[in-house]
Order: sequence, then C-alpha cells, then structure tokens
Amino acid sequence: MHVQPLIAVEDIERSRRWYQRLFGCVGIHGGDDYEQLMMPGDETFFLQLHLWEAHGHPNLEPSFVRPGHGVLLWFEVEDFPGTVDRAREMEAWIIEEPHVNARANHRECWLHDPDGYTVVLASRYGEVD
Repeated sequence: MHVQPLIAVEDIERSRRWYQRLFGCVGIHGGDDYEQLMMPGDETFFLQLHLWEAHGHPNLEPSFVRPGHGVLLWFEVEDFPGTVDRAREMEAWIIEEPHVNARANHRECWLHDPDGYTVVLASRYGEVD
C-alpha cells in the first residue's frame, strides 16, 4: 500500500515549487489545476496537489473549513538536517523548531506550507537514543 494524500491548494505552481524546493521532488503530471509529486528514482508519487473547486468535486469547496484543519502532512526524511536547512533557506514558516520527540526517539520540525497545511519533517523513528 502507498499513501498518496491529496491537498487542495490556491495556486498549483506556488505549491509545486514550495514542495519541490523543500524535498527535491519532481512533478510528474503537470498542469494548472492538478499535480503529482514524486521523489527522483521512486516508482510512485507521494503527494497530490489539486486546485480548490477544480473539476467540480463537491468536497473541494474552500468555504467549508480552513485548509488542513486536523491534518498533519508527516514526512520521514532521510536527510533531516539538510531538509531543515532548505526550509530555513526558503524562509518557510516554522511553527515548531527542530526538537527531539522523546516518545518517538526521533527529531521533528513543524512548518506551514503556503496554503496553511501543517508539514512535519521527521527523522527515522527511533534514530535518537
């Protein structure tokens, strides 16, 4: 099984650039109203970006709820320090500075993406003793 979350965004290009810069991923679909993001060398995409209200999906109406309410986009990254450095270089909105989560024995850094979704960068579970 592969989880491939879809998030509704205001501007596909802005979100595509933000995630590409943060993770070094590539867009494999392209378009102004939908994108799929994949890491180079992977066989499947890990995130879908969908323009609010495009394609007539009734549940993608932005007035129902604040984007990302109750959702955390959690990414285990191989190069935690490097990914955090890229977030800082991008001047990403860091809502929790890098820290050790003692329960999971790993490092985390919490951000907001351009649409207000919470993005959690995490090192491998158990990597901190």
